[in-house]
Amino acid sequence: MARFRNKKKVFAKPIVKKPNVDHVTGDKIPKSFVFSRGKLPSSLKQLELDLRKMMLPHTALKLKEKKRNNLRDFLNVAGPMGVTHFLMLSKTESAPYLRVARTPQGPTLTFKIHEYSLAVDVSQSQSRPRCPQELFKNPPLIVLSGFGTGEQHLKLTTIMFQNIFPAIDINTVKLSSCQRLVLLNYDKETKLIDFRHYSIRLQPMGVSRRIRKLVQSHQVPDLRSLQDVSDFVTKAGYGSESEADDEAATVSLANDIGRVNRASMKSAVKLQEIGPRMTLQLTKVEEGLCTGGIIFSEYGDGGVVRNETVTEED
Repeated sequence: MARFRNKKKVFAKPIVKKPNVDHVTGDKIPKSFVFSRGKLPSSLKQLELDLRKMMLPHTALKLKEKKRNNLRDFLNVAGPMGVTHFLMLSKTESAPYLRVARTPQGPTLTFKIHEYSLAVDVSQSQSRPRCPQELFKNPPLIVLSGFGTGEQHLKLTTIMFQNIFPAIDINTVKLSSCQRLVLLNYDKETKLIDFRHYSIRLQPMGVSRRIRKLVQSHQVPDLRSLQDVSDFVTKAGYGSESEADDEAATVSLANDIGRVNRASMKSAVKLQEIGPRMTLQLTKVEEGLCTGGIIFSEYGDGGVVRNETVTEED
């Protein structure tokens, strides 16, 4: 009598429905799964959640994982949902690792995580943290610096991260949708990658903080302690911020953005780190999805995280 094998399932909240085709490249829009392999300490589990939030809106924010799930289970779900990339966290006795893979056939890049800070750590270090939920309605921009050395493994790293987010057309993109930025900076001396996640905001030049808050909040200010309404504008400590007068950090807007950034004015570009933050080292590049020929290895076979080979038996 025939025997039926119970298939393991990975349950995920459906990814937010967006157009399936990138209007710039003509390819399908990149989507991702962020999950762990093996048991993680609580801090790394929070890092996993921070990475999912960073990858919004084209990711499964509430992806459900079970101990018995193997890589094949995630692959079986990834196809129907249009998932193009996996970000996988794991932990060995020596260090945590992040693997970034293209589905379904690779390649896979393995990074050793030397240091990391959670989004909450970054927020607590700031006197005025700012991370409204509206930031995550659109994907972040991606900026890569220092990778142009011509080495093959760095070219693959560049291509992988360029393709993990939707491409943008600078001629048609709406500036109001550009509210986050992911920066990867490679140091050729240390061979380390600084991974940062920022929010982007515009601030009109020559407008005091008090006036900006008044326009944005529509609240009537308390003028009882002032002799004249002009004191509200000129009161010490609330003039234009010095960093906003830096010409190198200003742009001229083609369209109005919000209530205070007008097309007729110059606006200063402000970056504020929102986390997570990581210091990464590329240790291995494999041809397939966590398997196959090794294109690059920093330490040799003994110094990198153990492979998780995908086979038909999985």
